[in-house]
Amino acid sequence: MSKLVKLFGFMLTIIVISTGYAALPSSVQGEKLPSLAPMLKQVMPSVVNITSQGQIDQNADPFSQPAAQRGNPNAQANGQTFENLGSGVVIDAKKGYILTNAHLTDQANIITVTLNDGRRYHAKLIGQDVASDIAVLQIHANNLHSIKLADANKVQVGDFVVAIGSPYGLNQTVTSGVVSALQRNNLGIEGYENFIQTDASINPGNSGGALVNLKGQLVGINTAILAPSGGNIGIGFAIPSDMAYSIMEQIVKYGSVGRGVAGIMMQSLTPALADALNEPNAKGALISQVTASSPAAKAGLKIGDVITEINGKTITTAGQVKNMIGLIRADNHINLTILRKGKVFKTKLTTTDPRKFDLQNRKDNPFLYGLIMQNFDAQVPNFGIIQGVKILHLTDSTPAWQAGLRAGDVITSVNQQPVHNLSQLEKVAQMTKGNELLINIFRKHGAAFFVIKP
Repeated sequence: MSKLVKLFGFMLTIIVISTGYAALPSSVQGEKLPSLAPMLKQVMPSVVNITSQGQIDQNADPFSQPAAQRGNPNAQANGQTFENLGSGVVIDAKKGYILTNAHLTDQANIITVTLNDGRRYHAKLIGQDVASDIAVLQIHANNLHSIKLADANKVQVGDFVVAIGSPYGLNQTVTSGVVSALQRNNLGIEGYENFIQTDASINPGNSGGALVNLKGQLVGINTAILAPSGGNIGIGFAIPSDMAYSIMEQIVKYGSVGRGVAGIMMQSLTPALADALNEPNAKGALISQVTASSPAAKAGLKIGDVITEINGKTITTAGQVKNMIGLIRADNHINLTILRKGKVFKTKLTTTDPRKFDLQNRKDNPFLYGLIMQNFDAQVPNFGIIQGVKILHLTDSTPAWQAGLRAGDVITSVNQQPVHNLSQLEKVAQMTKGNELLINIFRKHGAAFFVIKP
């Protein structure tokens, strides 16, 4: 039996003194009151409802299922059809381009777009980028209304924003709030994260919808919520409009986002780390690892360097570096400003195609390619001081993985020669003339030998 759910809310009266975008008044009993209605009247036709249908591969890993299906008790089993409900935003009215979330379109074979005026169209998927959760659709329709983009550099914490979408299938639903935070990352929601956080209510079905400012300009594409208990608690996230638009441009032009590889690992520079590096006032992203023969190594970057600017933009966190490089296609140049031991210098890094980098890495380093490692020097109970190289990650099916090495292992010797750091390890491996590499590792509470064969 269906149930009618009545939704009660509250009206937030916003008094905006700025003449640039003051909410226009409406008349109530002869008095003029602030209202978002005039702005919404202009913007809402650009926000659409999206329904996607598809079939989950019977042999697929559960984690390869569409994001909306993972952990959903109502989702169909493998081999069954699924249906996702969400929203989208018309970006180009002439060409019919619509921005939405990739988790709505992933594995879908039928995508239906319903406009504000009730018209329905089958949409063509131009392309999607699962890592950033952005997809581009196209429909052929007359009298579409596109939205204008906000200047991302002018978005501030405390700005009033409005979320527009179709939560739980309730088309053209509007909620309001403020920008709660900027540049949220390391949340584990997407591969590339630079979220705008808002307390405007975002619920299932809002995905792909618009987050707009009081001028009716697109601030972000709503994509996720933090909901420990399953309901909205006022913590929602949106992909910044400039990031979404940049990804859309690549998808439209090339069909995909061709990210390049730089070959560095980073961490945000904390005050404690800055003091330890004798750079108490420094801010930026600290380079913790440089892959041999990578674009970063060729650009002269070293462990301990601090990236302070990329292409003229100030860097304050490691997440910024990841996101900015992630938006640059392979074989393109990146201008870097580096702080090293109190001195500032500039260098240029040229990203490379991941496949080319992998092939070159296999050729240059047949034993250890596919490994991400860092120096290890620590006191281990019952074993004393252990020095070597710790494996942080290794790619499946590589020679090291097939030999039995795993993440967390600490390499202490190679060909019975002790290695205390990454440089020693790479030097010994490169000097190996045979087709075998004898590795001694420390693992948890013991040690073992392994033989790596390319």
